[in-house]
Amino acid sequence: MGKLVRAISADGSVMAAAIDSTDIVAEIERIHQTSAVITAGLGRLATAASIMGYMLKGEKDSLTLRINGGGPSGSLIAVSNCSGNVKAFVENAVVELPLNQYGKLDVKGAVGNDGFLSVVKDLGLKEPYVGQTPIVSGEIAEDITNYYAVSEQTPTVCGLGVLVNPDLSVRAAGGYLVQLLPFADEACIDTIEENIRNIQSVSSMIDNGMTPEDIINLLLKNLEPNVLDETTTAYKCDCSKQRVEKALISIGKEELTNIREEQGECEVSCHFCNRKYLFSREDLNNLIENQ
Repeated sequence: MGKLVRAISADGSVMAAAIDSTDIVAEIERIHQTSAVITAGLGRLATAASIMGYMLKGEKDSLTLRINGGGPSGSLIAVSNCSGNVKAFVENAVVELPLNQYGKLDVKGAVGNDGFLSVVKDLGLKEPYVGQTPIVSGEIAEDITNYYAVSEQTPTVCGLGVLVNPDLSVRAAGGYLVQLLPFADEACIDTIEENIRNIQSVSSMIDNGMTPEDIINLLLKNLEPNVLDETTTAYKCDCSKQRVEKALISIGKEELTNIREEQGECEVSCHFCNRKYLFSREDLNNLIENQ
């Protein structure tokens, strides 16, 4: 289980959230058998989605992040609920690239930077909120920061990181968001900028045993942070046979009939958890008859 913590400065001018998402990203690697650079990229996106989903207010609210920069990874998708639980999928799970100029995994090279980051918030309204911003780096964190600046006009700093062992297991993963609230003064802004300049990479902090609370205390140093709430988070897929049935019904009676006649049965695999659902000829008959 991961841990996510939110806090606010004593004067209410800045909010920070931090998460240890090591277990979440390890589950991504286990389910999708990702190469190192894809583990890093999809892990960063899922970490951001977990934090952003937890910031939603409604119990049934959900958030989807999708990024496709034209790189060999194809589309990366992460879906989170208001509890910060998350599931993720990548079009191409195995991409092998040389390390970048800093000797790090080349997430930018895998994701690409010619495309868009889409943020979809399903808040239970007639239509979901959709925000879309051009990719500015492909490194994920900078793209999340840019999304908040452009689409929500909220000054935000995002940090994300994943450390992958030589055997492809996940050594450490985590992230943080810092957001200035409308009445933040220049002194507060200067303090935050100084704190972020002096902070280590988030994956290094997690790897060195720091907790989300420790990270928040560094981010909000000299601003007297007060913890608002905390939660445990996990990689959690909410697929079910009933949901798959609805998806099959949506393709129409004619197409279902074709599947029954040509294949006799139908097996559907969930992209997010690889769980398989088998629909027999009798199952297909019931779906066809009930339309």
